[in-house]
Amino acid sequence: MSIEVTAVRKTFGDFVAVDGVTFAVRDGSLTALLGPSGSGKSTLLRLIAGLEAPDAGRVVIGGADRTDTPARNRDVGFVFQHYAPFKHMTVRDNVGFGLRIRKVPRDRIRARVAELLELVHLEGYADRYPSQLSGGQRQRMALARALAVEPRVLLLDEPFGALDATVRKELRAWLRRLHDEVHVTTIFVTHDQEEAMEVAEQIVVMNEGRIEQIGTPRDVYERPASEFVMGFVGPVTRVGDAAVRPHDLDVRTTPAAGAVEAMIERVVHLGFEVRLELVTGDGLPISAQITRQAAEELELRNGQIVYVRPNRLLRAVA
Repeated sequence: MSIEVTAVRKTFGDFVAVDGVTFAVRDGSLTALLGPSGSGKSTLLRLIAGLEAPDAGRVVIGGADRTDTPARNRDVGFVFQHYAPFKHMTVRDNVGFGLRIRKVPRDRIRARVAELLELVHLEGYADRYPSQLSGGQRQRMALARALAVEPRVLLLDEPFGALDATVRKELRAWLRRLHDEVHVTTIFVTHDQEEAMEVAEQIVVMNEGRIEQIGTPRDVYERPASEFVMGFVGPVTRVGDAAVRPHDLDVRTTPAAGAVEAMIERVVHLGFEVRLELVTGDGLPISAQITRQAAEELELRNGQIVYVRPNRLLRAVA
């Protein structure tokens, strides 16, 4: 089901949380709302869900204007960062709760819950209670519960934000695979650039209640529309008046045309890659990232003089 948000605005007193936002999500796609804390992304998600009412603008879902439609009638599933399951209910009962409220026949509930538990890889945990699950398992249970009523839109508000880095990475890959299976139109909120880049087909970058850029992960990373996007989505370093990604710097031990002389202050080993913290003769810092093999071939060390040159400019910065 497609989603169209047109000129939506939301204020809380004197604070403008969402300021004239317009964007579209195509049917069956996976979109990330990406931005720092306070950028308006969670408020925008709540406006789409019907949990907040806009001061102006329209929310169209599946071609129908849902701006004034109550949340319960929007056919939307919602998962919060801090999911609060029913502690006294088993996993099976938590997942089937929405179906029981809708008075779905018991045999249909059993079949649907079994199907979902298998989908989220919790089929062996149906009789456990939430306290007996890990954080990642509870989030998968939350997604199963949201999907139980077969929503046509799934909205996720920082669903993995409260989990440790390893579990988040595992669940990101799982969410991508899940979406490929169910194809429900999905929007998720995150402030994690890597999460958005890895999972989403479309990224909506927000800042101070407004949209800075909409595009594919590659577009946003390689062709940022503003200095904010450039700095927020991925690392940036400056060489002269040019902005460049650290991995787009050539590092040499001999002078080269167009190269800047710099001294290595620190060599940081990051597994397959090596980060170089450099400083120019003018005292300006430069960060470069090269492969471990390249670092070994160059025999780089602290205090060494090297020459760096961009092999691909991001954009000129005034």
